[in-house]
Amino acid sequence: MKTTCELCFHRCSLDEGQTGLCRARANRGGAVVPINYGKAVSLALDPIEKKPLRRFHPGSMILSVGSFGCNLRCPFCQNHEISMAGEGELRTEDISPEALAALAEELAPRGNIGAAYTYNEPLVGYEYVRDCAQAVHARGLCNVLVTNGTIAEAPWRALLAHIDAANIDLKGFTDAWYKRLGGDLETVKRSIALAAEHCHVEVTTLLIPGENDSEDEIRALSRWLAGISPDIPLHLSRFFPRYRMTDRPPTAVESVYRLADAAREALSYVYTGNC
Repeated sequence: MKTTCELCFHRCSLDEGQTGLCRARANRGGAVVPINYGKAVSLALDPIEKKPLRRFHPGSMILSVGSFGCNLRCPFCQNHEISMAGEGELRTEDISPEALAALAEELAPRGNIGAAYTYNEPLVGYEYVRDCAQAVHARGLCNVLVTNGTIAEAPWRALLAHIDAANIDLKGFTDAWYKRLGGDLETVKRSIALAAEHCHVEVTTLLIPGENDSEDEIRALSRWLAGISPDIPLHLSRFFPRYRMTDRPPTAVESVYRLADAAREALSYVYTGNC
């Protein structure tokens, strides 16, 4: 029986047993289910600044968990080993939502404030993030989401009730660039705007030489973000050749600083990464 995944704009139409573009959601018995549910590929206690979140509980730690799968196809992906993987291709550790929440609480004496859903695209495992977030909140801890923001409006609104902070990738500010990545700019803009109504939000843009690194584009991006709030922090990160984009050099440090100055014309908090 064919069924359609409603989680993101791709709306994959799946035959029984078929897996969607994200490689993490499949048709099982006529229902779309996350086949990466509870299957942790990475689990670590990280500084909150590594997410990156600079203005949310600075100096604290966060228990970070990630699985496999992603609903974009960025050729420069920094975590492609897990984000582009599918079921059975990686070693995983089973951890239930209650077990994750319990571990987060156990780590509180080490400065842990909760759980972060990160490393791959966590929203392709939406149900696991939702269940973990509820369990973590029940213990009085925080939930942090690191995401590309490619999600339909209804599930996004429902999840935001359980999220305390999010870093959302805004991978550029043109429709053409997003189409090359298999994404949709307007979807991500909506996700950022809605998140800012419900939780602490910071935004990250990875600067790809010759693609999304013009001053005009960064000014347009920053002015749009400032229209939501000039106090939303923007992280401008330096690109390094990875995955399928090894045909160009790293972003020049001078370029990152120059673009950061352009962004500061509209935004109060602009940070530079990997410089």
